[in-house]
Amino acid sequence: MGWVFSPRDIANVGSRSAIGLALYRLEQKKKIRRVIRGIFYYPKIGTLLGKELPPDIDRIAHALGRKFGWHIQPGSATALNLLGLSTQVPARTLYLSTGPNRTYELPTTALIFKHSALKETNFKRPESGLIVQALKALGPKRITPEIIAKIRAWLDPNLRKRVLDDSRSATAWVYAAIQEIARADSHG
Repeated sequence: MGWVFSPRDIANVGSRSAIGLALYRLEQKKKIRRVIRGIFYYPKIGTLLGKELPPDIDRIAHALGRKFGWHIQPGSATALNLLGLSTQVPARTLYLSTGPNRTYELPTTALIFKHSALKETNFKRPESGLIVQALKALGPKRITPEIIAKIRAWLDPNLRKRVLDDSRSATAWVYAAIQEIARADSHG
């Protein structure tokens, strides 16, 4: 849904003032939109209704993470939603972060960054952290074969071994569930 970015993402194309002026002009011409101070997006038009789609919250969070140099990871309810394990859209979107606690008010939700230990946010693969957070949100008693199958179907088969290797430091029961997810399809 469009590209969400900060001036830091394009810092290599010119001076800070030239980039600022170019962004201002693009915004005036309605080529880009400002989400919040220092975060912009190229709008995308939906195919169904032909109307402009709002920027994706996850992309906004990652643009902020890049802007400030934070490692970020979706929090539990957000991870469940991104993986399709929950249809509830959280009123507040939480991300764990190596940065300070911060809240950004967006038109549809509050985007909250909560400072967390590096081990909670420092996965090599974003899929690893997403799966770890979703499993932790569910808890060991709610990890069913259906949940394992749903996450396995979501995860690209080429990434399964990488996610398994990347999540070795996760809690034992979480890692055991990831081992199940990473196994070759034996139950379809």
